[in-house]
Amino acid sequence: MVGACCGPSRSTAAPPYPGGEQSDPPVPGPERREPPRGMARVPGGTFLMGGDDPDGWPEDGEGPVREVRLTAFLIDPVCVTNARFATFVKETGYVTEAERIGWSFVFRRFAGRGVMDARVPGAPWWVGVEGATWRSPEGPGSSVGDRQNHPVVHVSWHDAHAYASWAGKRLPTEAEWEMAARGGLERRRYPWGDELTPKGRQRCNIWQGSFPSAPSRGTMPAKSFQPNGYGLYNVAGNVWEWTADWWGTTWEAFAENPAGPPEGAAKVLRGGSYLCHDSYCNRYRVAARTANTPDSSTGHTGFRCAAIP
Repeated sequence: MVGACCGPSRSTAAPPYPGGEQSDPPVPGPERREPPRGMARVPGGTFLMGGDDPDGWPEDGEGPVREVRLTAFLIDPVCVTNARFATFVKETGYVTEAERIGWSFVFRRFAGRGVMDARVPGAPWWVGVEGATWRSPEGPGSSVGDRQNHPVVHVSWHDAHAYASWAGKRLPTEAEWEMAARGGLERRRYPWGDELTPKGRQRCNIWQGSFPSAPSRGTMPAKSFQPNGYGLYNVAGNVWEWTADWWGTTWEAFAENPAGPPEGAAKVLRGGSYLCHDSYCNRYRVAARTANTPDSSTGHTGFRCAAIP
C-alpha cells in the first residue's frame, strides 16, 4: 500500500492507539431505497484508464494506460455533504466507526483538543485525536455548523458503504470514478486539461504554499470551482473519495478475490485532497490513486455515490 502521507490507516499508527485493533464493521441503518435523483449520467463506452506521467507514481499502479469499457451509469455531481450525512444519521441512528472507536486522524495544524501522544511513522503532520468525528472534524469543541455544504469527513469505507446502501445507491468502482472524473477528456492530467492553473486560475482545492508549514485551508464546499464535462465538482483535491474496489499494486490485481480480501487489505481512494502538494504528493492528477483500510478515517477523506441509470 502507498505511504501514510496521503492518509494513514489505523494499523500504521505507532505505538498503537487505543481501540486501534480491527473491529466489526458498524451495522448499516435501515435502507431508504429512494430513486436516485440529481445525479450526473455518464454514457457507456470505452475510455483510456490510467496514466504514464513522468512525475507519476508507478509503484501505485497508475499504469499502464489501457482501454476499459463500461456501461452507462449515474454518479453524484458532488461528494456527500455534512447536511446529507446528518439526514442519514437522523433517520437511521447510524454510528460511524470513528465514533465507535473513539478517535480519528486529523492534520496536526488543524487539531484542537484531544491530541494523542502517538505519531504516524513517516508522516508527523498526522495525529490521532480523541473525539474527532464527522460532527467534530478537528476534535472536541469543533463542529460542522458552518460547513453544512462541505464534504463529510472522518468516514470509513464501511460508513460510506452504509450510507450508499441507505440511499439506494452504491460506491463507484475505480474505473467508473476515473471515467466520470475525466469528464469526456482523454489522456489529460486533470479533469479540465493538462495545465494545473490555466490562465492563472485555481481549479481545485490543494495545498497552497510550502507543505506543511505554510498557512492553508481545509475542506471547501462540495460545489466549488467549475464542474468537469460530465458536471462533476471537485474530483481533484478537496477530499479523497472511497471507491468500491480493493487495492492492487497492478491493474491485474483489481478483481476481487472470491475467497475474500486478505488480512490488511485496503480499498482504493481517488481524487487527492486539500493536503496534496507537488513538493511531496501530486496525487491530485486524475490517474493518481491511493488506498486505506476499510476501518480507517481521516479529516480529508469523503465519498460520492453511483447508481444504475
